[in-house]
Amino acid sequence: MARKMLVDGEDGTEIAYDYDLFTIGAGSGGVRASRMSASHGAKVAICELPFHPISSDKLGGCGGTCVIRGCVPKKILVYGASFRGEFEDSKNFGWDVHGDITFDWKRLIENKTKEITRLNGVYKRILSGAGVTLYEGAGKIIDPHTVEVELTTGETNRFTARHILIATGSRAAKLNIPGKELAITSDNALSLEEFPRRSVIVGGGYIAVEFAGIYNGMGSKVDLFYRKEAPLRGFDDEMRDVVAKNLEGRAINLHPKTNIVKIERVEGGLKAYTDKGQEIETDVVLMAVGRKPNTNGLNLSAVGVELLKDGAVKVNEYSQTNIPSIWAVGDVTNRINLTPVALMEGTCLAKTLFGGQKMKPDYENVPCAVFCIPPLSVVGMSEQEAIAKAKNDILVFTSSFTPMKNTVSGRQEKTIMKLIVDAETQVVLGAAMCGPDAPEIMQGIAVALKCNATKAQLDATVGIHPSAAEEFVTMRTATRRVSPDGQLKSI
Repeated sequence: MARKMLVDGEDGTEIAYDYDLFTIGAGSGGVRASRMSASHGAKVAICELPFHPISSDKLGGCGGTCVIRGCVPKKILVYGASFRGEFEDSKNFGWDVHGDITFDWKRLIENKTKEITRLNGVYKRILSGAGVTLYEGAGKIIDPHTVEVELTTGETNRFTARHILIATGSRAAKLNIPGKELAITSDNALSLEEFPRRSVIVGGGYIAVEFAGIYNGMGSKVDLFYRKEAPLRGFDDEMRDVVAKNLEGRAINLHPKTNIVKIERVEGGLKAYTDKGQEIETDVVLMAVGRKPNTNGLNLSAVGVELLKDGAVKVNEYSQTNIPSIWAVGDVTNRINLTPVALMEGTCLAKTLFGGQKMKPDYENVPCAVFCIPPLSVVGMSEQEAIAKAKNDILVFTSSFTPMKNTVSGRQEKTIMKLIVDAETQVVLGAAMCGPDAPEIMQGIAVALKCNATKAQLDATVGIHPSAAEEFVTMRTATRRVSPDGQLKSI
């Protein structure tokens, strides 16, 4: 039923809106904004396509990319892939595994799908419990206060709302090369019917690196191609080199500064051609070359919503578009494309619109992790960013050591830790770690950076022994001192 609400206009005209907030997209940001807005007393509706438990490449499902075809299923596969190394490492700890160790891809995918189906139901219940009305279907914006939803039943309904929120996320992109239709993206990679014994992965970002570890850990021969000299562009250069060394150490074939230029079907699989004249036969070509904001079909240009060159919705610091009643959060804005960031943006939006507290997201010291094997995790500035931004010299503290587990297992893989410190104020500007449990450890370091911790405060903290984490509070001597112009100085 429509109800009357005051329009935020000069004439004070009363208009009967169906909802205070109508959200298009039930991913992390959309669900958070919707349920929190409802908790503040707003009448809220949300629309999303239904979940397809078999085909994860089809958009749809409450929980969005992260839950359905991103972070959660990928992490499940990372767990599965990690057991290979655990079996190998167990021998020197006294364990004898008799007989062949086999891996059943279909069993893992079946169990992964069960968990994703369960989580989709959880998100539906969260919305229902908060009093948010869910419409299963595709939504588009008709005017600044109207959303049209094409329901899965075949009906098309229109709803009016005081505020409209765009939270449609992003979609995987492909290179525009001959044979691109033969390649898969990360969406498909999570649900292949048959496990690929040979894999070509294209891209140097975190998705490419993670899937290289996943497929390799499960027994696939992996070739990883990327344009730069090292994977993970944008991360600390020293840590990028560590990740590359670890990938090679686990028998992943790296092809830096190499592009795939054509794919064709051949007997027994596919063949990928490179710009260096290589021809590689494979069972699958996975393109992990970035994601694009999912704005197609929303009718935004007709409504006048301004987009950026990459197709992202342009918003101000409060997530508001150039149309005052239309807002956007999450990957569709292409700010920091991380699930916890979308959650933060959704929380701030709900407080701004209905909580009586105007709040903008804080993007300082956002931690993140790359779930390669072993994982990389960072927070704050990289060494390169600190040199470019800092007004004072920076001190770089590094530690490289063999984890205690590896000293017995014999695995030739070191843990690397790094701290970036302002030499004058002693404030810790950044931290990085590549090694077992790095994301779990970095979450605590992120709290310290959020509180503007100094190196002296870390030094005064008692470590937990024996643990890898204690190394962050025992690094006493700087490895190097660097001036703002990038020159090395004596310590």
